[in-house]
Amino acid sequence: MSGVQPATSFSMSYGDPPGREHSARGPNAPPHHPSSPGEECESCCPHSPVLLPRWDRLQRTAADRRGKWWWEKTMASGKAGALVPSDPTTEAAEGSPDTSSVLLAVEEGFPPEISLFFSIESRSSRCLNSQLQEAARKKLWALESDDRDVCALFKELSARLVCMQAQEDRFVLTFKTLEEVWKFSTYLTLGYVGSCLEQLLFDQEYWLNCALMEDTEIRVTVDEDRLATIYMGLLLQEGNFFSRAVPGVWQAEQEGEEGLKLCKNELIHVKNVGEESKWEGMSLLTGQRGPVTVTALEPIPHPFYQWFLKNYAVSFGISQEISGTTSEPIVKGRCTATEDHRGAAWDELSFSKGDSIEVIGFLIPGLPWFVGKSRSSGNIGFVPTRYVNPEACEPLGKGLVFLSEDEKAPLLRIPCNGGEQHFTTLFGDLARTDITSVYRLDGFEPKAMFLKAPSEAVLRGCKDTQLLQSWEEINGLATTSTSELSSPGSESAPATLEDVLLEKLDDFDDPKFFIDLNAGHMEDADVFDPILTFLNQDSYVPSFQSLYDLSFSFLNSTFYGFSEEDELVLYLETSRNWAKRTHSVWAHVRLCFLLGKLCIKKVKFSQARVYFEEAMSILDRGFGDLPLLAALHVNLASIYLKQNMKHKFSSLLGKMVTLLVCLPGRSFSSENELEVMMYVLKEAIAVGNGPLEVRVCFLIVKLFLQMGKNDEVLPFTEHLQCLTTTLLSPDTSSVPLDATPILSYLYDKKYLPNIALASARLFVPSGLKGAPTPIWRAGVILQNASKLLGSQLERSSIPALACFYLKQALHFSCESKAVPTQRTLCAILSRMYLQHGVLDGAVCYAATAVTLSRLMGEEEAFESSLSLGWIYLLNSQPGRAADIMWQLLCSLHGTDSVTQGGAVHNLLAIALKGEGHVQKAAENYLRALHKAKETGNKRNQAIALANMGQLSFSRGASQLSELYLLQSAQLYAELQGSEDLEMELVQVLLWLAQAMVNRQRMEDGKLCYELALGFALKWHNVRSQLHIIESLCHFYSKVSPDLQACITYHEHWVSLAQQLQDREMEGNVRQTLSQLYQALGTSEALRQSLDCTKQSLRIFIDLEETVKAAEAWLQAGRLYYLMQEDELVEMYFQAAIQTALKWENFSLAMDLYEKAGDTFFNGSRNRDRAVEFYRGGAVPLARKLKSSKTELRLFNKLAELQIGLQGYEKALEFATLAARLSIRVGDQLQELVAFHRLATVYYFLHMYEMAEDCYLKTLALRPPLLQCSGEALYYCKVYCHLGNLTLHKLKDEQDAAAYFLLALAAATELGDQELQDLIRAKLGDIPGAPQGPEGTPGCATYRPRWLSEGGHVV
Repeated sequence: MSGVQPATSFSMSYGDPPGREHSARGPNAPPHHPSSPGEECESCCPHSPVLLPRWDRLQRTAADRRGKWWWEKTMASGKAGALVPSDPTTEAAEGSPDTSSVLLAVEEGFPPEISLFFSIESRSSRCLNSQLQEAARKKLWALESDDRDVCALFKELSARLVCMQAQEDRFVLTFKTLEEVWKFSTYLTLGYVGSCLEQLLFDQEYWLNCALMEDTEIRVTVDEDRLATIYMGLLLQEGNFFSRAVPGVWQAEQEGEEGLKLCKNELIHVKNVGEESKWEGMSLLTGQRGPVTVTALEPIPHPFYQWFLKNYAVSFGISQEISGTTSEPIVKGRCTATEDHRGAAWDELSFSKGDSIEVIGFLIPGLPWFVGKSRSSGNIGFVPTRYVNPEACEPLGKGLVFLSEDEKAPLLRIPCNGGEQHFTTLFGDLARTDITSVYRLDGFEPKAMFLKAPSEAVLRGCKDTQLLQSWEEINGLATTSTSELSSPGSESAPATLEDVLLEKLDDFDDPKFFIDLNAGHMEDADVFDPILTFLNQDSYVPSFQSLYDLSFSFLNSTFYGFSEEDELVLYLETSRNWAKRTHSVWAHVRLCFLLGKLCIKKVKFSQARVYFEEAMSILDRGFGDLPLLAALHVNLASIYLKQNMKHKFSSLLGKMVTLLVCLPGRSFSSENELEVMMYVLKEAIAVGNGPLEVRVCFLIVKLFLQMGKNDEVLPFTEHLQCLTTTLLSPDTSSVPLDATPILSYLYDKKYLPNIALASARLFVPSGLKGAPTPIWRAGVILQNASKLLGSQLERSSIPALACFYLKQALHFSCESKAVPTQRTLCAILSRMYLQHGVLDGAVCYAATAVTLSRLMGEEEAFESSLSLGWIYLLNSQPGRAADIMWQLLCSLHGTDSVTQGGAVHNLLAIALKGEGHVQKAAENYLRALHKAKETGNKRNQAIALANMGQLSFSRGASQLSELYLLQSAQLYAELQGSEDLEMELVQVLLWLAQAMVNRQRMEDGKLCYELALGFALKWHNVRSQLHIIESLCHFYSKVSPDLQACITYHEHWVSLAQQLQDREMEGNVRQTLSQLYQALGTSEALRQSLDCTKQSLRIFIDLEETVKAAEAWLQAGRLYYLMQEDELVEMYFQAAIQTALKWENFSLAMDLYEKAGDTFFNGSRNRDRAVEFYRGGAVPLARKLKSSKTELRLFNKLAELQIGLQGYEKALEFATLAARLSIRVGDQLQELVAFHRLATVYYFLHMYEMAEDCYLKTLALRPPLLQCSGEALYYCKVYCHLGNLTLHKLKDEQDAAAYFLLALAAATELGDQELQDLIRAKLGDIPGAPQGPEGTPGCATYRPRWLSEGGHVV
């Protein structure tokens, strides 16, 4: 992998300064400016599009590469004196590099990979968050071993993962197709890459800490030049792309050569035809074809443009009607005429110099016309743009730029159609609880995850009530009626006057016309008088909308009584003829238009053209009905385009474009308008007219969405969002149009959950009526987070990622006073905190839900109160739970709510048990059981019996507990097996297993454990499996040891840890599994043990668990020793020690040195290798750490080792040092051991007097009176040894006899007759020795102290 090249920021578009970028949280956040001009592309957020580098830059790089390649080739051939080529940079500047040099640069000079770096920063301080960065790095290390999730993420982001390099905080990516680079660069621009990494790298604690999440952003950087070069290489390989003529090069190339004649910046479609320096080109301006030199071309610098021009080609070229623009914005208002002008046609406005002209709609720079109204005459018509000064006009308004305020909401409403109601239903499902009808097992909440204690920050965040109304405000709503609070309308903004008027207008039916084809009636003018009167109005009325719209709604709303469309056509034809006869011009025009539309519907374009041209020919005052005028122009232009009628199309183009794009809010009349808009977009791209491009792109998106073409609209929506981001000026706080909700909607439809989630998270609700709300956003996030995390979640789980957005939705519902929605969201937040083990948060939101429920009704209040009581119980607050239950029982007096009463008694019993009131708890359990039997609810009966069994077990009544639990299990067996029921049965079986094991019924207990595991496996409930597996592993290791079974269940434990992505758990379990395999002792088991150790080692290294990693290195070394692969043993031992020393953990390093030495010391091979670990490693560290006890232990081991190796001289050195240290330590037992070993060494060295004195020293260290039989045995053995030593080595029979007598006395105290006989036999071999203590039993115990006086000093 080559190093990362310095990156350069070159992304720019009109209105966007170089290096510009925007905040990650959405386009409405304030911009952030990079610290230097050469900063890499950063995509924590939406910012300027990633564009291609200039062609000349790539050529210079190619020439540099070519020069380097030429030099290396020359030197390799030995022709150092060959002609040196000219400076490659100069050559590139002159335009001389050919295709081969560019290809050389692309294919050889640049690797296909690109590095994506990430850094985690605080928004408030703009500094690196080192703690989160380290956490993300650990997560990345964990993902390196199983990169399926990362590969899936980057596949969704249209990139291919090569590798991850956690230490460098980077991903290495590659691309195989042009579309992959295009899509990835788009996601980079829109800020999705950083958001997706956030979703990948952070755990639930981060998402639950809303303050931290809001203050954090992931900033990603890539080398844009390299990304662009990869794209260029793929473009050249394909050999089919669009370019512009390079100024300064195309003139020289054309002189004296036959080929394609080019104009400056002209668009050319280029194809590789196999020639090295010349490719085939086609001018988009003239349509001419011919060879073109590659160096005269500069590819269009944006992947979207290449894709669009290739996929939406038209049959003829660019018209030159539209001109380019630099920085002039779209404007509205009034302008001043700069010259006199007399209109050449009825539709052109005549005016004089200095006249004030009001712009109808927009004035878009670069267009030849706009629609204007003379302030002096009041006439309306087309105005030539070149004859006015637009300086007096005003921009479209703050944050608009290319659309009107009225155009925003209808577009943003599209993803919400039915969405709000869908998500309201989703929230209702998530908040629903059965607590009022189903009892609860004591302490059992199947959907809760009590794994880790939440951090203080999470606990603080979950108690944040600033999003909620104050209690006074909530109680103030009590006067509002329940029906009003629960009505859907109460959640939306109040209606405006405009809404009221529109509603009243809707009460009036549009005119309807009966189609009567009776032959007699067809010649009666009076029959057609109503329709002609209706259609002959000289201005637009709302009833005409159904005639002009996209969906042909007039077929159902305006006309009736016909069975086939042909009958309607005949009726309209006849009406048209009558309009001609009566000179009803407007009716004639509108009837021609309707007939043309019906022809288009039947794909009869020529006939439609005749009708439209007829309408245009007779229209002489069309500005009274602008929608009709626009529809006629656009539909006729679309037919000209389809039929390749270039001349007619060009004559119509200028005015048609004005009507198409400059009239805000205009409704589409035909799907064929799409082709016209595509042509106009191509023209805008060709001439570089940015305002026109973004306006047309907006209209294309709008039309595609109305047509329901979600796949086709996505690229244009992404491009529109990129363009709107670049239009953000420094003094603008919001973009013209935030299309992220539309993109979220589209990504969700395409099942791209990562990107849909990222897009929804970046969306900032605007508050526009009908636009997506925080509730919609929370619903999208919940929906896609569940898709994304589906494999990790249990059913009905609420992902922690949604926490912040649920709180925002709650805040929104508080502002709109929507109490039912507030209660639902509080219930969801309470359940979410419960599921993730943050019980304080669950209590907080459950309590708020109770207060809100009191405003809705008794039933809701009862349910919420019962839920709050249950959460108090789970949070170990039985007192508060009991208070709630007593209140609820009082509220049930006089009612027939048997089931609800039973539910309250059951929870009250659990609370009383928690308070220690066992008798009262039992009574309430019995009441709950009685009520369950009264209603015939077997499930509740089973739960009550199980709770009674658990109560009995807690009081030590295992037999009674077993009886209750067996009855409960039998009831569950009679019920239909749903997941909830069988998860409850799992808990009952676990309790039953504990009761049976407590009564020593091991086989029955084992059966219950394994049956519980079977149910958990059936439902793929990972959390339950984990709980049961822990119990089974304890059972087979401690209660009823079975090594093979223990291994089996530990293996499953590992797989569960992998499913939960808990790397720490997996590493610990693998270490235990390694020890279990080692205990088997077979060669195959040792191999499996080694494999487990290595996998745990990899995990601990990833997690930077230094101590555990070092222990794993050591364990691997031990296993290699047992497997007799000695060449690897010391390598692993040294790796363990170096791991500790790297982190300066000297205490750990000392222990590792000693344990490594112990492996050789206790082994049967290479025992001498222990010396270097003890003496060379552990002893210096023990002295450094002043650990005298460890040093003493090491010298004792060294002495023992040398004795075993028969190195008695070295043994004497170590034993002497050990004896000295033992005196310093002051531990008599250690001193005794040291002197005993020293005596042994002296004996082996034939230094018998010293050996005798050391033995006597050991005896002097014992207490004066025998403390136990073990001491007596020690005395006996030492005195026997001294007797043998003095008799056989020192030849002192008298002393020998004395020692044997003392040994006999100790043996007598011990009461060992066999030992006494042996000593007497030894005394019998000594002439004149006495045979017993002669009446002084026990006196010998004082003799060692007397003998050792003045003994040897070490």
